[in-house]
Amino acid sequence: MADHPNEQRGRENPTLNRAARMGTATEDERLLQSPAGQPGGPPVEFTSTDPWRVFRIMGEFVEGFDALAKIGPAVTIFGSARVPPGHEQYERARETARLLGEAGFSIITGGGPGLMEAANRGARDAGALSIGCNIELPFEQSINDYVDVAINFRYFFVRKTMFVKYAEAFVIFPGGFGTLDELSEALTLIQTGKVRDFPVVLYDTKYWKGFLDWVRDTLLAEGKVSPKDLELMELADTPEDVHRIIMAHSGSVLEGVERMPVPQYPQRHGLVRNTAPKSPVEEEPASTDPDSPAEPHKADAQ
Repeated sequence: MADHPNEQRGRENPTLNRAARMGTATEDERLLQSPAGQPGGPPVEFTSTDPWRVFRIMGEFVEGFDALAKIGPAVTIFGSARVPPGHEQYERARETARLLGEAGFSIITGGGPGLMEAANRGARDAGALSIGCNIELPFEQSINDYVDVAINFRYFFVRKTMFVKYAEAFVIFPGGFGTLDELSEALTLIQTGKVRDFPVVLYDTKYWKGFLDWVRDTLLAEGKVSPKDLELMELADTPEDVHRIIMAHSGSVLEGVERMPVPQYPQRHGLVRNTAPKSPVEEEPASTDPDSPAEPHKADAQ
């Protein structure tokens, strides 16, 4: 039976996360497992796992905060990972990021392919700082080639914090469940007053029409949301529309702000480290003893 494409890609691409390379469960998956439902024997003692996991989560927050503290004003752009280069949505996302980058914003994405790549590529076109917040998944995703600062997260909730904390606005391009998750998270934070003066721009009125009709005709009609909640989202159909909306809301934050310079080499934080050129290291010859166990590759344990 032929390998699944992602399995083959995982063996070839060291920028994929550890779970994808090694075929193991992600840290999010382990965290969400019920102690009573742990496979392979009796339940694991709670005190032997989760309390220690808190330190890893804390360290991930610290690393994210440290990497992004000086990026300056930024806009986070979301969208499908399944849109190829050359597609109209890809080109519009690229142009949107270029305009925002030229205006002075850094660009943050999920760091993967598709519309995330398009936005990072647009930031690169503008000479703006291009940031990718990648996530450990069992089947994808590698960091795209247009990211200047990449942070690899194990936990979705840590990653989501970075998307919101360091952004002045969200731009939501067409996407699937992940994109809808980020959209609903942003709307909840605004609705509950956790973040303020935070524009959420939905790109492509036609694509989002069904969602907005459902919000209005079902949620609003049944009293699940208020009429004012519908004003939390703005629609745009061109990159220029997005630029105009965000500048009207957040343009003032660009004045006199110090920004992190674009690094000469891509920076990697988290599961994959910096990729600046290194001097070649001579490898030790393989053991000729047939009874000697194979030496594990260091990359496999990271």
